[in-house]
Amino acid sequence: MPDVSVTIDGISGSVPAGITVLEACRRLGIEVPTLCDHPAIEPIGACRICLVEIEKQRALQPACTFPVSDGMVVHTRSDKVVDARRFVLQLLFSERNHFCMFCQMSGSCTLQDLAYDYGLDHWEFDRAFPRLGVDASRDYFVMDHNRCILCRRCVRVCDELVGNATLGVKRRGANTMIIADMDVPFGESSCVSCGTCLQVCPTGALGDRASAYMGATDEISRVKSTCTGCSVGCGVELVVREGRVIRVEGDWDAPPSDGLLCEIGRFQLQHDKRRRVREPMVRDGESWATVDWENALSKVAEGISAGDRACTLVSGLTTNEAAKAIAETLPGDKRQIGAVLLDESDGLEAMDEADMFVVVGTDLTVDHQVAGFAIKRGVRHRGARLILVDDGENGLAPWAFKQVGLDEAASVLDVVSGAEAPMIVYDAAAASVARSMAEAVQKASCVCFTDSANTKGLAAAGIAEGFQANGADAYLVVAGELSALSDEVMSALEAAKFVAVQASFVEPWSDVADVILPMPTMWEKSGTVTSADGVDRELQAAVEIEGLSEVAAIEQLGALLA
Repeated sequence: MPDVSVTIDGISGSVPAGITVLEACRRLGIEVPTLCDHPAIEPIGACRICLVEIEKQRALQPACTFPVSDGMVVHTRSDKVVDARRFVLQLLFSERNHFCMFCQMSGSCTLQDLAYDYGLDHWEFDRAFPRLGVDASRDYFVMDHNRCILCRRCVRVCDELVGNATLGVKRRGANTMIIADMDVPFGESSCVSCGTCLQVCPTGALGDRASAYMGATDEISRVKSTCTGCSVGCGVELVVREGRVIRVEGDWDAPPSDGLLCEIGRFQLQHDKRRRVREPMVRDGESWATVDWENALSKVAEGISAGDRACTLVSGLTTNEAAKAIAETLPGDKRQIGAVLLDESDGLEAMDEADMFVVVGTDLTVDHQVAGFAIKRGVRHRGARLILVDDGENGLAPWAFKQVGLDEAASVLDVVSGAEAPMIVYDAAAASVARSMAEAVQKASCVCFTDSANTKGLAAAGIAEGFQANGADAYLVVAGELSALSDEVMSALEAAKFVAVQASFVEPWSDVADVILPMPTMWEKSGTVTSADGVDRELQAAVEIEGLSEVAAIEQLGALLA
């Protein structure tokens, strides 16, 4: 469709036909306030804060839902508009118990900002002071109904973006309440703790436990980086105050997830209770002694050199730059801790085009959860169908129309072939079955997730094989935030004569290591990782830490072993 000409607040310009007045204002650099609107979800025109005056229209219109037309003239700050917005704000503040000075979001609240912008210095209407509850049954965040303005952002993102549809409403009018499922406590509901609702809430109704009262908007900074919780490669914004990450949010501008995060990426590291490794640690009998970097690296070099066969194990939490340093400077065998899957993969964005999903041998409600969100919203909103090829229970079963065992994969090939845009999703656990299905259905696209965040980056650096017991008796483990090991790897470390670990946390290494070296978390280091679709994604340190960087420690150790 051709562009149309509009004039907004005296500024004329051409905009695409069919977009809303609000979108046109944004394109022309004109700010219009909103509460219920969010760029990632469909507008509903509920809050009425974005009302504008459109010439030849009898009444004010919501900018978020009203489409532009050729020759349209719009006024966004006329007296009539300003009075209407002020009236709406007075109604919102009168309806529930909004006490800004006590709220954890004071200084970061859109409703509070609008009250200042429109000069609200007293309440014009009597207030009901209803007795409303606070639901603190979830681990990471709290729902305070006293501060809810019923914008329904939370309800809509849970449905439209996450595909879970946990949230809804009950009752009508001033008695309307946000509920989970059939009005159960949020912590007992089908909530997957992705935190998307928390991020889009424009008030203090949804409050993050970890960052409450930790910093208002003008007291924080934001650093864009990449989540290393899995191989999807979601973009994150690290919210920082005084050298500390207080909150993690999704980056709405960053592919492939476009702002979505899962519980792992948003909350896991923030709530990790393990002890941090801040200084090099050397085993002293049954206890540990802290030493300087020089002595620690000398101890590591001595232990590795004394062994008959050395092996470096590298986790997928290691950056590409560190992997290159390992491959080029450290002697001996070098292997990845997890399984290695190097199949070519389409990006996560392709999942929004599929009309048939075949998920093979993986549970996307446990691992790579953001991909699971894409499948849920595809089934709910685009009519896509889901087939699970899996021998065990799978969290996506309620969204599937069929589930078969791995040995029955051939039985669904005709159905898959009948789809216009089928997609096969898998990881290393059942890669051979998935490959056979892809070969049989040539038109199917494939999304294959690697075992860890940077499996493909490590392989590109020359560390392309997974762990196998090979008789090594001296190990260097570059672990990062890794919290668990397979029984095979743990047995090999327990049997070794010497084990050094470069890790962010003491556990689970204190029982097997002789030396533990500090390693920054994903919030504390810069570099790149390669996601499952083969794209290099940037990490940006939000916090500076003392001591050697991930790469510098490896390079200095390599020099000692040369």
